[in-house]
Amino acid sequence: MSGRAGRVACAGAIVLDGAGRLLLIRRGREPGRGLWSLPGGRCEPGEDAAAAAVRETYEETGLEVTAGRLVGRVERPGPGGITYLIDDLACTVTGGTLRAGDDADEARWIGAAELAALPVTEGLLEALTRWGVLPLR
Repeated sequence: MSGRAGRVACAGAIVLDGAGRLLLIRRGREPGRGLWSLPGGRCEPGEDAAAAAVRETYEETGLEVTAGRLVGRVERPGPGGITYLIDDLACTVTGGTLRAGDDADEARWIGAAELAALPVTEGLLEALTRWGVLPLR
């Protein structure tokens, strides 16, 4: 889907645990290095958003998930004038062990109080609030 000039298809995973905490990763690479965000990344050629969300979550967090409904879609500017078109999907953990991997420096479950104090990627809190994911417990 990255065929249209300047637009890159991406996917993100919105994963909540049984305590209502949100799974976030601290980005180890640009864009957004050092900032906290949802697990996710670019869709591979021929890969849909659901498959990308599942793959990226495993690569970045060690957790196996199944992708559910589309929660929301955002556009974010990227390097060199590209635009990331990000489909964020609700995902459910089915296995694995939480650990940071791939381009994530850290991965953990974040509650509401901690989330308010973390440096997060631009627009993340606004989008999650608009989509009804926040406030967390």
